[in-house]
Formats: sequence, structure tokens, C-alpha cells
Amino acid sequence: MSLFPDPAEKVNISSEEWKKRLSGDEYRILRTEGTEMPHTNEYHNTDTEGIYICRGCSNPLFSSETKFTSRSGWPSFFAPISLDHIGISTDTAMLMERTEVHCGRCGGHLGHVFDDGPEPTGLRYCLNSPALRLIDRKDHEKIAAGQEDQLDYPLHR
Repeated sequence: MSLFPDPAEKVNISSEEWKKRLSGDEYRILRTEGTEMPHTNEYHNTDTEGIYICRGCSNPLFSSETKFTSRSGWPSFFAPISLDHIGISTDTAMLMERTEVHCGRCGGHLGHVFDDGPEPTGLRYCLNSPALRLIDRKDHEKIAAGQEDQLDYPLHR
């Protein structure tokens, strides 16, 4: 058994199930394309090593190895773990055209991608903390050992 779900295995559940699974902020961001306030969120200023997964479905999305300080106030990455793990679409909600980033497995809204990031990609995936969960080494070891019940949060596979 893999530690994380297969990104090709799509998640399709009702709004009511999402509301049971997610907190209010998580639901607002992942399911209704909301955003969070800059500079006050959980992951914008962390340098903890690990893997960032989708809070909705545990799809591995980004590695701390690609995280950088963008000074935008949101956690920023220059590349996903794999392009197969994310999806992109055009967002015109703010009277401008932006590229939305969503989870490739459950379709949850993660944030946006811009072309002002560092090398080697030149991209900045600007994401919302409530859409992500950081799995650090300690939690990764618990998951690998089959001790998910010892985590401080549920994994949604």
C-alpha cells in the first residue's frame, strides 16, 4: 500500500460530504475558490521540510524543496511534485485573467500560478494554507508505520 493515494484515482463526493470532511475555511477555499488573508496564514513563513498534500484528499502536491519566500504573503513554490498531481484552468473572477491551480485528484482550489517565480521554472505557485497540509518527517514516519491514528489530524484518502 502506498503512503499517499494514487493521483489518478479521482475523488467525487457531494457538497454535504465535503462540509463534513473540511473545516469552514478549508471548505470555503477548496470548494468555493476562496482565499485567505496574506501574511497571517499557517504556511507562508514556514521552512519545515516535508510534503504538502491536499487537505481534501491527501494528494501529494508540493515539496518543501521547491518552496521559496515570495513576499506575497502566501506559501509559494516554483514547481509541483508532478504536473499530474495538479490541474490548471483560467480564472476571470477578479475582472482579470489568472491561472487557477487546483488539486488534480479532487478538483479543490489551491490558489494561482504566476510567471514571476525563480529559476529553474520561473513560476510562482501562490497557494492558500487551508488547502494544504504539511506532512513533516515525524508525521511521515507515523503514516509509514500505519499509525495514522496518532496524527493530530485526519488523512482523507
